[in-house]
Amino acid sequence: MSESVLVALRGASFAYEDGPPVLTGLDFEVREGRALALLGRNGSGKTTLMRLLSGGLRPHSGKLTVGGRAVRYDRKGLTRLRTTVQLVVQDPDDQLFAASVGQDVSFGPLNLGLPDAEVRARVAQALAALDITALADRPTHLLSYGQRKRTAIAGAVAMRPRVLILDEPTAGLDPDGQERLLATLDGLRENGTTVVMATHDVDLALRWADDAALLTPSGAHTGPAATMLARTELLAAAGLRLPWGVAVADLLRARGLPAGPAPGPRTPEELAALVAASAGGGDAHPR
Repeated sequence: MSESVLVALRGASFAYEDGPPVLTGLDFEVREGRALALLGRNGSGKTTLMRLLSGGLRPHSGKLTVGGRAVRYDRKGLTRLRTTVQLVVQDPDDQLFAASVGQDVSFGPLNLGLPDAEVRARVAQALAALDITALADRPTHLLSYGQRKRTAIAGAVAMRPRVLILDEPTAGLDPDGQERLLATLDGLRENGTTVVMATHDVDLALRWADDAALLTPSGAHTGPAATMLARTELLAAAGLRLPWGVAVADLLRARGLPAGPAPGPRTPEELAALVAASAGGGDAHPR
């Protein structure tokens, strides 16, 4: 096994009580330093997969490994897992419960039995990383939706996980809130956190992710985002459309115009640069 694989499911199967199999014989890897987008239609098993990776569910067959070692589902094993992998669910109200922001963010580190000084340091760093230091004493019920999202993520960051899994983190945010959150995630990645994001937004996945995993009835298909999000048959099987950047690049190439490097423009700014280059007769080099 490659040393770059932080967390993996090997031959994992899972079904809820009295229900059909959700995942069968699944192999799935999270590689260190690679931003991974997880995509698929509703009911494809994204939430189940994330809960299996974070220890919230246990596979009925197969195994979960961390650093190549099989996870044990006793107290010690799950504590080790949760200091490596943290999941932030889509609705922050399902995760926040303490009276204030600071108290909520401190809950995980306190449960690890860390010294008070270490807990305070972790809370301060997590609040700073999510740009909510000024909200430390704010009651959680007085937070805006975006602030609640950031608080929930800060609680996970305070555990200092190597892998942070986020379920639809941009859902419900306005465009400015989305951009601020993406900038925050970039900062976490620069500091060594590997981020996995479940999303239905193929355009966001193309722009943000290094790799994309498409969940289809035949299993999980993972590879470089630019490659995976241009595979129309897999996108159709996953209930997804072609990203607009890939569609625009195909149209430009069909008309004999420069489309830049694959997968084509990822942002409106890159598209504007391509159009300007085409009008000027030069080669486009979008940032």
